[in-house]
Amino acid sequence: MRPLSDIAEEYDFLDSDERYRLLIELGRELEPMPAPLKTDATLVRGCSAQVWIYPVEKGEALHWLADSNAAITKGIVALVLSAVQDKPAAEVAQMDVAAALEPFDLRNQLSSNRTQGVPNMIALIRQTAERFASGA
Repeated sequence: MRPLSDIAEEYDFLDSDERYRLLIELGRELEPMPAPLKTDATLVRGCSAQVWIYPVEKGEALHWLADSNAAITKGIVALVLSAVQDKPAAEVAQMDVAAALEPFDLRNQLSSNRTQGVPNMIALIRQTAERFASGA
């Protein structure tokens, strides 16, 4: 997975159509999420498309698997994950993921129904990280 800073650099140089293509490409680059992990428990609520996010513990860090049934949404998920991938759970729990995504100006770049689920994705990731960080 590409670092968020690298994606932001590329994103800055693109027009809106090319930005859509970049998001689709990021979605295609996501590590495949095994079908058995796509359950009601891993489903992100409030997204216009179906989005699943699942954490895997790797020592102190969390490695995230995710998928979506919509190409642009899958790219948005990939963008969110690039901010938190393989970081310690305690760090992710304290992180302002929305601020990390501000350079992408998703709210103005994409339709509201494509971005409405982003806060829910971030909330699920942070809550999950908090749970892992506290050892619960």
